Amino acid sequence: MSDNTEWNDRNLDHTSQLSAISPVDPTDDVDPGISSQDRAAIDNLPPDSALLIVRKGPNMGARFLLDSDTTVVGRHPNSEIFLDDVTVSRKHAAFVRDGGGFLVRDLGSLNGTYVNRERVDEVHLQPGQDVQIGKYRLTYHPFHGKA
Repeated sequence: MSDNTEWNDRNLDHTSQLSAISPVDPTDDVDPGISSQDRAAIDNLPPDSALLIVRKGPNMGARFLLDSDTTVVGRHPNSEIFLDDVTVSRKHAAFVRDGGGFLVRDLGSLNGTYVNRERVDEVHLQPGQDVQIGKYRLTYHPFHGKA
């Protein structure tokens, strides 16, 4: 405060005029953490496919399309999804088409595969679930339109 300004209740009127919080439109961000580009990619998925979006770890924001019957994830450069980190085994896990969606299967990895922070050998994935492979946390988004 300057030397000629005293603290008193009259000065509070001026402060309240300087700041305001805009109301939030609840429809603006239907799914927190999903960018408009990610939302567009999810909304335009081909039938019988899914999208994995890296939410944490190296390559945050990267997207991987699941569109084949089996997609192997690992540190080996020939993996369909190559995750270059020592916490990922060479052949770490596989995403396997299962009915209308996908399941994730651990391939005997050293550090394990986790779905929503629970270690799994194999589990059918539900929309929005997090799959952790090494330092990478990927969110699963299946096709949700009409085939």
